[in-house]
Amino acid sequence: MEVLALIPARSGSKSVPDKNIVPVAGRPLLAWTILAAQSARQVQRLVVSTDSGKIADVARKWGAEVPFMRPKELAQDDTPGIDPVLHALQWLQEHETYEPDYLVLLQCTSPLRTGTDIDGAIQLALQHNADAVVSVTVPDQHPYMMKTVREDGGLESFLPHSDEYTRRQDMPVVYALNGALYLARPRFLIKSHSWYGENTFAYTMPPERSLDIDTPWHQYLADLILRNRNPHESPEDRRA
Repeated sequence: MEVLALIPARSGSKSVPDKNIVPVAGRPLLAWTILAAQSARQVQRLVVSTDSGKIADVARKWGAEVPFMRPKELAQDDTPGIDPVLHALQWLQEHETYEPDYLVLLQCTSPLRTGTDIDGAIQLALQHNADAVVSVTVPDQHPYMMKTVREDGGLESFLPHSDEYTRRQDMPVVYALNGALYLARPRFLIKSHSWYGENTFAYTMPPERSLDIDTPWHQYLADLILRNRNPHESPEDRRA
């Protein structure tokens, strides 16, 4: 079975400048996802999709392929996330007649995800003959505990009937997408333009591996966690 890992890494982040290659625990953020993919036993190929020569150089330095540059029109703030994936599949098929059995999308902003998580999602897909698998986690805050604030400053429940629950233990279990893993058959993606269908399954990850970097605060947390996870490892050591 052929599994392609695709890492999207466009330039132009506004919340954290150069977010995909910003230093985190002594390495570019992108490097942590490359290392996780390299340590996954069931990934045969690793490709980075980027519109930036600087990001492409970092990707190649850490052992990933960059066989094409992403068109600028597919690297905008409002570009649908599925479009760069479809572009990568089309380019590889047209230029290399390459079509994997599964594609796993790995976002740079989830540096705590491991190779074991990647292999686990692939195994789940094989177990259920799934069209797709998406990673989720139990959120810190239950949606029944969420509130909205009126213009006058008063509080209202975000969801109806949420005030009926007084203990979190009594609330139904919910899951949130954590952005770490999106796995699917290429033909399913091309047909549906989505990761979600009747045959999409959830791969559950613990909160401690589900951090999604979107702000400098998240970057700071990731730096602390990864330094503690690898206390004796130098930044030059590329082995996961």
